[in-house]
Amino acid sequence: MEVYINPPKSRWDYLCKRPVLDTSSLNKTVYDIMNAVKSGGDAQLLAYAEKFDKIKLSSIVASVAEIDRQADQVAQSLKEAIQVAAANIEKFHKAQRLRPEKVTTSPGVVCWRKQLPIQKVGLYVPGGTAPLFSSLLMLAIPAKLAGCETIVICTPPNEEGSIAPEIAYCCKLLGLDAIFKVGGAQAIAAMSFGTASIPKVDKIFGPGNQFVTRAKEMSLNYGLAIDMPAGPSEVLVIVDKQSNPEFVAADLLSQAEHGIDSQVILLGDDLTKIGEIMVLVNKEVEKLPRAAMAKEALKNSKAVVFDELQTCMDFSNTYAPEHLILALENPESWAEAVKVAGSVFLGNYTPESAGDYASGTNHTLPTNGFARQYSGVSLNSFVNYVTFQQIDKDGIQNLGPVIERMAEAEGLQAHKDAVSVRLKAIADGY
Repeated sequence: MEVYINPPKSRWDYLCKRPVLDTSSLNKTVYDIMNAVKSGGDAQLLAYAEKFDKIKLSSIVASVAEIDRQADQVAQSLKEAIQVAAANIEKFHKAQRLRPEKVTTSPGVVCWRKQLPIQKVGLYVPGGTAPLFSSLLMLAIPAKLAGCETIVICTPPNEEGSIAPEIAYCCKLLGLDAIFKVGGAQAIAAMSFGTASIPKVDKIFGPGNQFVTRAKEMSLNYGLAIDMPAGPSEVLVIVDKQSNPEFVAADLLSQAEHGIDSQVILLGDDLTKIGEIMVLVNKEVEKLPRAAMAKEALKNSKAVVFDELQTCMDFSNTYAPEHLILALENPESWAEAVKVAGSVFLGNYTPESAGDYASGTNHTLPTNGFARQYSGVSLNSFVNYVTFQQIDKDGIQNLGPVIERMAEAEGLQAHKDAVSVRLKAIADGY
């Protein structure tokens, strides 16, 4: 990690840059995959499984028997942990349901807004270097709470040609039955266009590598929606003199181990504390099973020391982190200074990994500075908000002249007539 001391604001944009991988051939590769799946359907998906996943499948469909067999391999202790996490996630997201509230805007004019589920959603669950079954919980639980009619799951097959046991158990626990052994950009293409086996969906969710991310972006050109632009994971931690260096080092490494293009940022007002944390990071990274990956990520990472914590907060709001940890003496008061972040973790006993797994909040969050414009996934991500209105006879008589005058001023005669004809009918005794 590079260290910077009191960098001027003119340098902040440079310091806030994320790692960039060479994507010179990415667009063409993903475009070709999208078109191949569009024309080739299931047969092309089977060919890509053999090419990219090095496995020859007879079917891309994960059968009930296969799900049961794979789920049975999960240790009971992990099953119980998943159940606790699922209950917390459900509790938090269920509280986001809104009851329609009817508002009388004028006498005889009643308006309201209602949450209605997106009918068909596709959930992508990575299964490469690590099967992210927690992502399945984070996406499928709010989808089910929202009442989505069709929930499609795509996840890459493992070296045995099956889905990961942990993902299978989560599917079984949540009662999911449209599960397909397809990964990469080809999975996004399949959900975008539909195949003989995989239904076409309306909105696609889930994290993935650069090929998956670009395919999701391309799906927008075909009339689909996506959860958000997503990229490599990141965390920004702000510390002061009372912060626990061991805790902070662990938090930084928990993000660094995600991938070589992940980024961690350490901010603080005490150079000695920053130094203690960096010593621990360099020591503890050697113990990680994914040490090589974490070390590469740390090359992209930075530690910045400012004279005041308020300046640290200002820098954080400029960076717009996916995860923000306030490892500070009075985290609640400093939380009021947060203007931009995906998810915030307060105090020494709130690791970011709690949000990743089991506290209840959603870990599907905007990265790469998109927290400025996007929120993390929630129940709202799986619904559309539809407005309703009802006007009675008194209401159209009260509001009608207003509408007539406004429509006439805009030169929209038919709009005016739609009101006038009703007012005349009422005057005539209708």
